[in-house]
Amino acid sequence: MKLNIVIFGLSITSSWGNGHATTYRALVKALAKRGHCVTFLERDVDWYRQHRDFTSAPFCRIELYETLKDVPQRFTSLVTNADVVVVGSFVPDGAAIGDWVTSTAHGLTAFYDIDTPVTLKRLESGNAGYISAALIPRFNVYLSFTGGPTLQLIEEIYGSPRARALYCSVDPDRHVPVETTQKWSLGYIGTYSKDRQPLMDRLLVEPARSLPGEHFLVAGAQYPADLRWPPNVQHVEHVPPDRHSEFYCGQRYTLNITRPDMAGAGFSPSVRLFEAAACGVPVISDNWAGLETFFQPGKEMLVVETAEGVRQILAELPETQRRAIAAAARAHVLEAHTADHRALEFERYMQEALRKPKVKVKAEAGA
Repeated sequence: MKLNIVIFGLSITSSWGNGHATTYRALVKALAKRGHCVTFLERDVDWYRQHRDFTSAPFCRIELYETLKDVPQRFTSLVTNADVVVVGSFVPDGAAIGDWVTSTAHGLTAFYDIDTPVTLKRLESGNAGYISAALIPRFNVYLSFTGGPTLQLIEEIYGSPRARALYCSVDPDRHVPVETTQKWSLGYIGTYSKDRQPLMDRLLVEPARSLPGEHFLVAGAQYPADLRWPPNVQHVEHVPPDRHSEFYCGQRYTLNITRPDMAGAGFSPSVRLFEAAACGVPVISDNWAGLETFFQPGKEMLVVETAEGVRQILAELPETQRRAIAAAARAHVLEAHTADHRALEFERYMQEALRKPKVKVKAEAGA
């Protein structure tokens, strides 16, 4: 089954300040490798235009558009002729685009939520501008970065005909072990988030203060200018995707920190888990429900709750055990969590939707 797929996504052209771009790049590349034709449609917004690091690709067509009005004017034929049209989370005017897509598309439609717990919280408060509760039943499939009980909630509370987990993944061609100097004992990559910072302080800043002879690294945009890091913590605003392997392999351990919404929902693995593991670097992570369904704690990952737990790992864990954990995690990722695996899952969900009749739901006002 070779599909003509159209994706409206937040960004594929810029990885600055978001985790969507690398997710889309890996998935689209894997879909193309399996013979599918993919067109990616992205709003040309100022922030990503200033920080664009990916403008064309041999595995997909990329189209930028300026305004919401451009969408029906330029892409009606593309959408009506597609086998599958996907609308992603956090797309500007995404609810209006989703309304238009589900009214216009002749093939399957899917909502791809890379921010599921955030989306559900916004739906509760009525401020999710990129999706509405009324739209969810109109998509044939709700693809969610969060699995577990959340999928049942999306079906039972919001009326999705089928909610399916499509977790983040890793491109095994891009994330590989590389020879480089290990400059840092512990590193972290992620955009600043106010609700995540207390855990950052506990699991990275406090250990850094207690281990002044060790070196730490934080990479990510939007951290406040007045945020004071300890002298042995280096901050860089951005690491380009083509340097991720070097970034991870320059660390003895990579830290994973989960935002409260994600931790509360559980079953929401960060792409950092898969990327670092694929590079052969062991991960230290906070704990959350469902983590053990992705990695075996103690064998494939180290789980901590306190600064002292991090300090003990950095100061006391034998090197042989560190290497064994890294090797086990890398093997697991390559067996189950690459973009190729997600492309197969995407195909399976679309085949499942094709076997069942399309749900008819009254449309809202169009885009």
